[in-house]
Amino acid sequence: MSRQRKKKGRPISGWVILDKPVGIGSTQCVSKIKWLYQAAKAGHAGTLDPLASGMLPLALGEATRTVPFIMDGQKTYRFTVTWGAETNTDDLAGEVTNKSDERPSKDDILALLPNYTGEIEQVPPQFSAVKIDGERAYKRARDGEEMEIKSRIVKIERLALVESTNDTAIFEVLCGKGTYVRALARDMGRDLKCYGHITELRRTSVAPFLEEDLISLEDLIAMEGEIEKLDGELCTTGTALDNILEAPVTKEQVHRLRLGNAIVLRGRDAIAQADEAFASNGDELIAIGEVDRGQFKPKRVFQHSFV
Repeated sequence: MSRQRKKKGRPISGWVILDKPVGIGSTQCVSKIKWLYQAAKAGHAGTLDPLASGMLPLALGEATRTVPFIMDGQKTYRFTVTWGAETNTDDLAGEVTNKSDERPSKDDILALLPNYTGEIEQVPPQFSAVKIDGERAYKRARDGEEMEIKSRIVKIERLALVESTNDTAIFEVLCGKGTYVRALARDMGRDLKCYGHITELRRTSVAPFLEEDLISLEDLIAMEGEIEKLDGELCTTGTALDNILEAPVTKEQVHRLRLGNAIVLRGRDAIAQADEAFASNGDELIAIGEVDRGQFKPKRVFQHSFV
C-alpha cells in the first residue's frame, strides 16, 4: 500500500500583488515568492513578459482556486511604441522584419484610436502563449516556424494617447481578457504605414486590485525570514471575488457546504439567482458556487481562507 506524500510548506492563503521588475519572468517570480512565504502552493494570474514590469498578482495556497476570477478581470497597461520598425516578437527583444522611414503625426494617431476601441478582431503575436495543435506558439516560433494564428475578438474599453514624439508614442489601454498589447502596437504601426513595436510596457492595474496594493520584489526579499511581516503584505483570498455576489451563511450551513452539499439561503436580502456567488461566515470564505432559486450549490470549497 503506497503512502501518500505529505505536501511541504505552510498552508498560507492570500494574494501577493507584486510589482514585477523588468528582466525576470512570471514563473521565476512565482518560485521566489513561494520560497519566501514557505507556501505549499503558489501561482500567478496573468503572465507578464520578462521585458514588462508592473502588477503581477500571485496566489498562495487556497487563493490559487480564485485565479480564474482575476484572469477574467480588466487590466490597464501603459506602453511605448517606437515607430519605423516591426519585429518578429512585436517588441524590442525580436529581430526586425519590416522597416519604414514614414512617421505618423499626432493627428494621424488620434484619428486611428476609435478603430481600436470596443470589440475588435486581433491576431495574437507569433511569440505568444496561444496553443497551436497543442503546443505553445512561442515554442514553435523559436524553432523558426511561421504559423497561421486565428484571430480572436478582444475588448478594449479605452485606448488613449498619453504622449507623442516623432519616433515614439506612449499609450494607456484598459482592456479585457486575452488582449495582446504587443499586437496593438504591431497593428497600429501597419495601419499608420510606418510599422511599430513596443519598447516599454507596464501593467498598472488588474481588477479588483489597486495600485496601493503593489509591493516590490526587492522589499519582499528584504523581509526574508520575517514571516509575520511577509504575511502582513498579503491581500485576503476573498479580495479576488469583489466582483461577484456574497451570500452570508450560518455556522450550521458552513458544515454542509464543506461536505459539498447545497443549502437554502434565507433572509429578506438572500440571493435568489446568480451564476456565480461566494458564501461567507463572518470574515471566513467558505465556498464559491451558483445560486439557483435560492439554493446555493458549492463548486469550490475553502477550509482556511478569509474575505
